[in-house]
Amino acid sequence: MSDYIGVLGIFAVMGLAWLFSSDKKGINFKAIGIMLLLQLLVTWGMLSTRVGEVIINGVSAVILKLVDFARVGIDFVIGGLKPEGASVFVIDVLLPIIFFAAFIAILNWIGLLPWVIRIVGTAVSKITGIPKLESFNAVNAIFLGQSEVLLAIKSQLNDLGRERLYMICASAMGSVSSTIIAAYMTMLPPKYVLVAMPLNMFSALIIASILMPFRVEKEKDVVVIEKEERRRGLFEVIGEGATDGVKLVAIITGMLISFIALMEGINFITSNLTGITLQTILGYILMPFAVASGVPVSEAVTAGGIMGTKIILNEFVAILQFQDLIQHLSARTVAIVSTYLVSFANFGSIGIIAGTFKAISEKQMPVVAGFGLKLLFGASLASFLTGAMTGLFI
Repeated sequence: MSDYIGVLGIFAVMGLAWLFSSDKKGINFKAIGIMLLLQLLVTWGMLSTRVGEVIINGVSAVILKLVDFARVGIDFVIGGLKPEGASVFVIDVLLPIIFFAAFIAILNWIGLLPWVIRIVGTAVSKITGIPKLESFNAVNAIFLGQSEVLLAIKSQLNDLGRERLYMICASAMGSVSSTIIAAYMTMLPPKYVLVAMPLNMFSALIIASILMPFRVEKEKDVVVIEKEERRRGLFEVIGEGATDGVKLVAIITGMLISFIALMEGINFITSNLTGITLQTILGYILMPFAVASGVPVSEAVTAGGIMGTKIILNEFVAILQFQDLIQHLSARTVAIVSTYLVSFANFGSIGIIAGTFKAISEKQMPVVAGFGLKLLFGASLASFLTGAMTGLFI
């Protein structure tokens, strides 16, 4: 029964996007149908086949081995600060991000990352009919952060119309940076983190294609990554990558401290006034979306609370809450919520994207700020679409 609900949920999510579409007649249903089919094939291949299992286990093993390498460096610097046998979130989850930021910088410098992005982006564009710039940007968003993915195409942003800007920003908000993938994999089932990455790419494109459709007759040549990494030395690149990682860890740490403290304060007020917590309130509000995604009704309020926490605060806060609940929830709910959480779809991302445009394109900043809430709405629908698609194969 949940499978049928999940299928209906996929069409319900797209139907809701259709209701708020800026041009219902201009929607490219052929491209959307192709992307849905690709999502089904990818999800089936990764979760229901032996080959997919081998690939997921192999990639997970490589990433977790890299985490082990990162921990050697962490132990050398601050190992004595961690009590024996204890788990410290900053040390175990956040600090490895520094190494991964440097590692991604190396992949970019040697040309491997731009090569992969160009190959996959070209394939996505040819198969779906989505313009090259949007296709490359969507693939970029799997590897780079929200600001970095926009910086990579900054010289091409001023010439874009409102609809194309929306799809560019939707991909940035609808995915996550590979720099923090390892952090997610230490908190969520690794296979669902890996499944969410390609699904989120297509989900963001699908929802954006419905909400703000457009057609491109002829487009300019696309620059995949603009920064000339090869002109700099390897150790300079590693240093800059590590520095970016330190900044990212600091930002995440500050956000977690403030958001968790804020939630505790809100819960203190709501529990005293109404007897229920913010998570419960959010759970009832998003319960229909959770059910539509395939979550059993008995677990829908709990799942909705986690989903709502991600939107209001951020995915890290929601994941920390979800960790304590995983063992008490069904396999289907764990799969759906896990893949739903792997994206930047939250209120804070509106500010990050708008701030990035203020720095790189004053001309387009007012345009982006104008569709900020619609951007979050679309990115959230994309997360529900990813969760529902995953639930079909559990």
